[in-house]
Amino acid sequence: MSRTDQPRESSIVKQIMAALRAIPGVVVRKRHGSSWSVAGDPDLFGSLRGRHFEIEVKTDTGVLTALQRARLDEWQRSGALAGVARSVDDALAILGIQPGSQAP
Repeated sequence: MSRTDQPRESSIVKQIMAALRAIPGVVVRKRHGSSWSVAGDPDLFGSLRGRHFEIEVKTDTGVLTALQRARLDEWQRSGALAGVARSVDDALAILGIQPGSQAP
C-alpha cells in the first residue's frame, strides 16, 4: 500500500470513535491539542463502565514519539487501559473487547 493509499489518522480516529460509541457503557472523547493541553497525551480518552482509558491513534506507518510512549506508560501505571491503535480492532483489544462483541 502506498502512502497515498493509506488512511489518514483522522479517518482512523473517526472509525474508532464510531465503533466505541456503539458499545453500551462506553464514553469516548477526542483530545484536541491547545495551549492548555499536556504535550504527548493520547488522542482519545474515555471510560468503559467506569474504567478510564487512553488511546493513541497512529497510521500503519505512524511512529510513536518518546513523549507519547511516556504518557501512555504513565496512564498504564495509574491503572488506566492505554495503548496504541492503528485500527478499530486494536482499540477494542486495548479495552479487552473482542471484535464483533459488545462487552469485554
